[in-house]
Amino acid sequence: VQLQASGGGLVQAGDSLRLSCAASGRTFGWYTMGWFRQAPGKEREFVAAISWSSGRTSSGDSVKGRFTISRDKAKNTVNLEMNSLKPEDTAIYYCTAAARGPSLWDYWGQGTLVTVSS
Repeated sequence: VQLQASGGGLVQAGDSLRLSCAASGRTFGWYTMGWFRQAPGKEREFVAAISWSSGRTSSGDSVKGRFTISRDKAKNTVNLEMNSLKPEDTAIYYCTAAARGPSLWDYWGQGTLVTVSS
């Protein structure tokens, strides 16, 4: 199983950016896919997650109302639409998948860097 994240880059505060994560390999039966992020010197932080079967979503308090997670089951991809970006959103964003249970994150992508300048 591989998760390939893409879409990171350098943007200005207030801009939008879309991250994508493509999953390959055995994905049948996965519970959830999601995004975490880690800023320099900080712990990894939950960003958003989506149920692979129902499409139900959840997100962290710091991104509620600004970030939207979605999935394309036909393409085995999950996307993160990020709007109204702030400098504090600067981090490496990691795609992850839970295969054994809804929040048991078994697989991780390599991460994609998002830098938001003020």
